[in-house]
Amino acid sequence: MDKRTFLRNLGLLSLSGLPVWDALAKANESTSHLSAVEVAGDEDFWETIRGSYKLKPDYINLENGYYCFLPQETLEHYINHVREINYQGSYYMRTVQWDNKKKMAAKLAELAGCSTEELIITRNTTESLDMIIGGMHWKAGDEAVMAEQDYGSMLNHFKLMEKKHGVVNKIVSVPNHPKSDEEIVKLYERAITPKTKLLMVCHMINITGHILPVRKICDMAHSKGVEVMVDGAHAFAHLNFSIPDLGCDYYGASLHKWLSVPLGAGILYVKKGKAANVWPLLASGNPNANDIYSLNQTGTHPVYTDLAIANAIDFYLKIGRDRKEERLRYLQTYWTSQVRNLSHIQVNTPEDTKRHAGIGNVGVKGMKPQELADTLFKKYKIYTVAIDGAGVHGCRITPNVYTTTKELDAFVAALKDLG
Repeated sequence: MDKRTFLRNLGLLSLSGLPVWDALAKANESTSHLSAVEVAGDEDFWETIRGSYKLKPDYINLENGYYCFLPQETLEHYINHVREINYQGSYYMRTVQWDNKKKMAAKLAELAGCSTEELIITRNTTESLDMIIGGMHWKAGDEAVMAEQDYGSMLNHFKLMEKKHGVVNKIVSVPNHPKSDEEIVKLYERAITPKTKLLMVCHMINITGHILPVRKICDMAHSKGVEVMVDGAHAFAHLNFSIPDLGCDYYGASLHKWLSVPLGAGILYVKKGKAANVWPLLASGNPNANDIYSLNQTGTHPVYTDLAIANAIDFYLKIGRDRKEERLRYLQTYWTSQVRNLSHIQVNTPEDTKRHAGIGNVGVKGMKPQELADTLFKKYKIYTVAIDGAGVHGCRITPNVYTTTKELDAFVAALKDLG
């Protein structure tokens, strides 16, 4: 099969007439007059989405934040990609592998609102951001600013830079319930000195779901000559936004989370003109350091995962970017609004709808987070994950688009029962 035929077949496959597409098309048509906020509470519409997934009946899964597994249609496409590449073998790898990877990167760049010259496919957020952290041209005494609520892999890499280059790490703590954006911006601003080289900030804090005022933080940091790297692991395909609008210099995300791509794919955004500022994680043969693809050497990897990106994007856009964001926000508000005022409950996620979407965190007073997670699973058949640190003590709750309000009712009943 030649390159042109393969790409044509890929496009046909992504638009194939599977039954769920017909049902979803009808659901979209019947709700076309409604706003995303109105559709967010339409249980019939989301029951159609639920039909796209094969779900284990053993428990209610409220831990999608680690891995949002694939809807069946994307899974079937992925399996077909595995078969096709296995069929072509070395021929595929030596002819169209990189053309197809760039084609998928272009689709992601369009989704991210950036230039194709600014985005590459990596393996996950950790690889993307650790490439920036480890690739900065550090000198002893240079400073980096971050929060204790940031993801452990990045914090550990900054610690490595401290040992390797003498970098000074300045760590702040983001409040779970800030009074204003300015409170958060000032928190980061106070940590900056003339020696600060890089500031890391979460777009959405993974343990609480707290959405931070990234644009305001970037503008503040840039006014002081500091570059900003954003951890977007939980924001990409969860929130509807454009990366350039954030004003950051670097942005990383995992695609196996809210975009529901098979495991093994992430993105790295590097603002145009900044690629040469970063040492690659692995050396490439690209002589142009200004080309972002000079940072994209990974060796031989599962290229069929790359191809499934197109199918995952098709599914995401079929639902609708705003509709997905508002549904996830609706689900979080649905359960948190019923327990926030209970005396034995501590909700660790901001109440302001502008500061959260689908992720929430809740604790039961007098119970360790792991005890709460174990109890929810063993007694109530509800699967969550315990978070115990960085000022957050509770279970992270991450529903997905297939989650029903009935399932959340069961979760709320369990929390009330534990009082």
